[in-house]
Amino acid sequence: MIEEVTGIRRIRMLYLQLLYRCNFECLHCFHGKRLQHADAFTLEEAVNLVTLMRDEYATEALTLLGGEPFVYKSLPEVVRYAKQELGQQVEICTNGYRIERRLNEIAPYVDLLRISLEGIGSTNDHIRKTGSYQSALSALHLARELGVRTGATMTVTSRNIDEVLPLARTLQHFGTEQLKLHCLRPVGNAAAHPELLVTDPADYARLREQLQAAELAIEVIVDEDLSEHGAPEICPPGGGPIAIERIEADPRGALTMSCKAVGKDSHAFWYDKHADRIVHRPSATDELTLAVPDVVYARV
Repeated sequence: MIEEVTGIRRIRMLYLQLLYRCNFECLHCFHGKRLQHADAFTLEEAVNLVTLMRDEYATEALTLLGGEPFVYKSLPEVVRYAKQELGQQVEICTNGYRIERRLNEIAPYVDLLRISLEGIGSTNDHIRKTGSYQSALSALHLARELGVRTGATMTVTSRNIDEVLPLARTLQHFGTEQLKLHCLRPVGNAAAHPELLVTDPADYARLREQLQAAELAIEVIVDEDLSEHGAPEICPPGGGPIAIERIEADPRGALTMSCKAVGKDSHAFWYDKHADRIVHRPSATDELTLAVPDVVYARV
């Protein structure tokens, strides 16, 4: 259905939000009140969608997230199926909170463990949860011992912009390969915390100068909205590219191609869990109608 509407024949990666439920309530979480919702993929539904994407769109990589994917009961089964049966590259995005037991279980099937951090020590814990910083570092340490490659994500806010560089250096110490920096968008919980927004774009320029001067060993990938002039607008294809980098499925089955549409109910496509097929449900506010630009990432 996506190909018929947009011409897209290949989607490299599926971002699969397994469930809304989470053991955190981060101040900036784009899910907002949906963290309390019970929507989730069953094991069968998750397996069916991963298989459908591989068969119809040649999808070769799977990123599992939530909510918190490590509280998803069938996480080991999904990971093993994607890796062993489909030969997918498997990445998990997690808060890293007390995941040691399950990480030991699934380590052989995980290509990259990406942990979200929002600064050093109390800065991170204020945004996320008390004790979450040390727990995340413990998870990074264990992953290294198990031979699992690691990355990290950080949403840049007014509270943590001065800790990006110290965090990058800390992550280097744990052998983390990449730090990915996101721009805060005022949706979900972030809409109730405008104090977290960076109001002076010149702060982004200073951050980039610091990162470039630091000559870090860790790769730093930056959302191009973290710049004085914003990112170039790259919109979802309409008679354009036949391949895109990613599509994201939320726990209800809503499918979103642009990161800037995630959390805004701007999806034009749905995965019908019962029929095991993708359907087109256009609206006046969907990401195709509004031509919502995608997020542009670049290496610092």
